[in-house]
Amino acid sequence: MDFLDEIVLTGLAVFGRHGVYAHEREEGQEFTIDLRLRLSLEQAAASDDVSDTVHYGELAEKVGAVVSGEPVNLIETLAERIADVALQYSRVQNVTVTVHKPNAPISLKFADVAVTVHRSRASEALEDITI
Repeated sequence: MDFLDEIVLTGLAVFGRHGVYAHEREEGQEFTIDLRLRLSLEQAAASDDVSDTVHYGELAEKVGAVVSGEPVNLIETLAERIADVALQYSRVQNVTVTVHKPNAPISLKFADVAVTVHRSRASEALEDITI
């Protein structure tokens, strides 16, 4: 495969209870998630069948369940968990996940705080190698 196509899902807003501070866990807040999946869409385009691609509606539900689920301290951890969900789809070769936390507990005025992780099947394979 010489190229990869993309499915992009941006601005997925989900309420969660993530953060280091107790009040973040108690009160919760809205997080915004952006995903960029890289995969071949050639077969899906030819067949016009949703089973030959990643159903982005189902993916959004699974990501939403992660964000609204078990609290974590860091949005870095949350981003990693979301990347793991995306890579469960065998067609996805790599994924970029951005977790936005626009209501982070920062005393100064700011527009957004975000963490972006890039993960791929190749990096998964490298992690499985033991020396």
